[in-house]
Amino acid sequence: MAHLLVLSPSPETDPPLAALGLLSHRVTLVPASASQLIGAPDADVTIVDARGDLAAARSLCRILDSTGHGSPVLLVTTEGGLAAVSPEWSVDDVVLAGAGPAEVDARIRLTMGRADSASPSSSTTVDTSGITIDETSYSAKVRGKPLDLTFKEFQLLHFLASNPSRVFSREQLLSEVWGYDYFGGTRTVDVHVRRLRAKLGDHDHLIGTVRNVGYRFNAAEEPGAAPAR
Repeated sequence: MAHLLVLSPSPETDPPLAALGLLSHRVTLVPASASQLIGAPDADVTIVDARGDLAAARSLCRILDSTGHGSPVLLVTTEGGLAAVSPEWSVDDVVLAGAGPAEVDARIRLTMGRADSASPSSSTTVDTSGITIDETSYSAKVRGKPLDLTFKEFQLLHFLASNPSRVFSREQLLSEVWGYDYFGGTRTVDVHVRRLRAKLGDHDHLIGTVRNVGYRFNAAEEPGAAPAR
């Protein structure tokens, strides 16, 4: 039995898949909005209702993908809506709203199976220069002390620490960490680097500045070394 998180504009009154009522899966119904995702429980599969507002559903799917939402996404749409679905939606599978319980159950099982097989078997932990970063739990520690990072601060630290000593321009960091569809300026990178250094405290020198170029992770530096600014 799987735990399903169903995101729909009216999940209680108009569930996207009637067939779920005939299956034994545990279902959590949540209104389809980004704000509702903050307190949403973990699930084996997330089901997104795209029967009505396709643009809103696409936006929600991309938010799920960009924020590192843990479970695979199964999109529910109508026959007419299928024409609008593309790889840019970042969903794992699609099912028609009128599908029967056997098909829905099969798609849930297959979606879960593909997600499991796609999970990397190698370590998701970066351990360097006194900093330990766990990509699975989105947590980071410096000398064993937890760092209170925002999601983007975590992504920035993880990316730089995963590519030690390599210099990245602000434009490269925007592409790699914020994504190609981010419309903010390079000032965003400077702000996040400043905040990240403040949280690193005595280890702020690990995020080095290369003048007129960008930033790098100073993996070879020791805590007592002079900061590379």
